[in-house]
Amino acid sequence: MGNKTDSRISRRDFARRAALVSAAASLAPAGLLRAESSAAPVPAQQPANAPKLSPESQAEVESRIQSIFAQYGKRLSDAQKKDIRRLATEAQAPLDRLRAFAAENGDGPGLYLKPLMEREKKHSLMPEKPRAASAPKNS
Repeated sequence: MGNKTDSRISRRDFARRAALVSAAASLAPAGLLRAESSAAPVPAQQPANAPKLSPESQAEVESRIQSIFAQYGKRLSDAQKKDIRRLATEAQAPLDRLRAFAAENGDGPGLYLKPLMEREKKHSLMPEKPRAASAPKNS
């Protein structure tokens, strides 16, 4: 038994660790599926204007690509596989920036929707009709 503050983990840390474990677990089945597949894997070609990624980010991109290919690889053409590789690589840099943003569990939303100007309240959509004096009729 340790100190309670040492054993606490934030939701963000839990999600990050769970994502890493699932990415690592998806690498092993991808190798098995690749060995059984008759289609040749698409070579890892990096375009000249590809963003520079850390080794962890590159591994995440490759695991994402391999999981997509394992699930849909037989239905995709070579051009579609190349496009998936490009999109996964381009999407990784914004993901890294988003994950780097420091947030705690108790932080509120970063954006509150506020009107830029107050609109005047309209009391009624229909104009009021003049009221007629209701006098009893003499018969």
